[in-house]
Amino acid sequence: MKEWIVETNALTKKFHNFTAVDQVSFHMKKGSITGLIGPNGAGKSTLMKLMSGLLHETQGELKLFGKHPGEDPFVFRRVGTLIEHAGLYPALNAYDNLKMKALMLGCCSHELITELLKLCSLSTTGKKKAGDFSMGMKQRLGIAMALLGDPELLILDEPTNGLDPQGICDMRDLLKRLQEERGMSILISSHMLAELDKVATDFVVIRSGKIIEQFTKEELLERCRDCFQLRVDDVKKASVILEETCFVQTYEVLPKGILRLYDHYEDPSHIARQLVLHDVALYGMEDHHQDLEAYFLKEGEEHVE
Repeated sequence: MKEWIVETNALTKKFHNFTAVDQVSFHMKKGSITGLIGPNGAGKSTLMKLMSGLLHETQGELKLFGKHPGEDPFVFRRVGTLIEHAGLYPALNAYDNLKMKALMLGCCSHELITELLKLCSLSTTGKKKAGDFSMGMKQRLGIAMALLGDPELLILDEPTNGLDPQGICDMRDLLKRLQEERGMSILISSHMLAELDKVATDFVVIRSGKIIEQFTKEELLERCRDCFQLRVDDVKKASVILEETCFVQTYEVLPKGILRLYDHYEDPSHIARQLVLHDVALYGMEDHHQDLEAYFLKEGEEHVE
């Protein structure tokens, strides 16, 4: 049985007459890295702030670790966050930044701070001030600060923003280590969908404050698997020919006369000949591969339509 670390039911947040999060219902399972995907203004940051206790819902239900925060406000202590800015002290080095926050949380120890610096690849920064750090170092320090208190859920809003390729690679490796070595559950938003595709185990798509769909990595791979794509004038007639003449069993019919074939397309010329022989106009044919970014854009177009 799956253990849900986050559950929302019709969760809504309004700012005066504007609804930023609208009737959101989704689940996040323990130990997952869940990618929250959506365009600017979709409600990603607001949803994360609700889950972090930084905002209070207008209506609906939020449960963390099976508990309602209203009944047990200490549940937010099990959540670490990096939303918008890390809130660093620029005149302090990495160690002292962590020490300051640890003192506020009542969990200050030299061993803990040293462990987090090592985990986030900051143990060699010495006396260098945080204000002189690269963007990648600042983001990693922000995550180290979020890990104080040993949270079970880590919420990260655009942690790869402004990072160079090496910084992005370091961030990806850190997130994987947190999940694999510590069993941590991570909710992460990012516009870099190719990177999110490499690290996430689950995905949630949000548009205009509403959850459009939720799917696992395995489901994404199934939806994005390689196929052969045709564009014809009559999909109904083409479907009959594919099944009865070309013996195609697994295919998908999409809008605008598109068919995607997932088996028996080793000889595309044979399929083309059969369609033309049966008076089906063939406008195009190509091998097709889709990644998370292409899938997201395609779903967005269909949602607009």
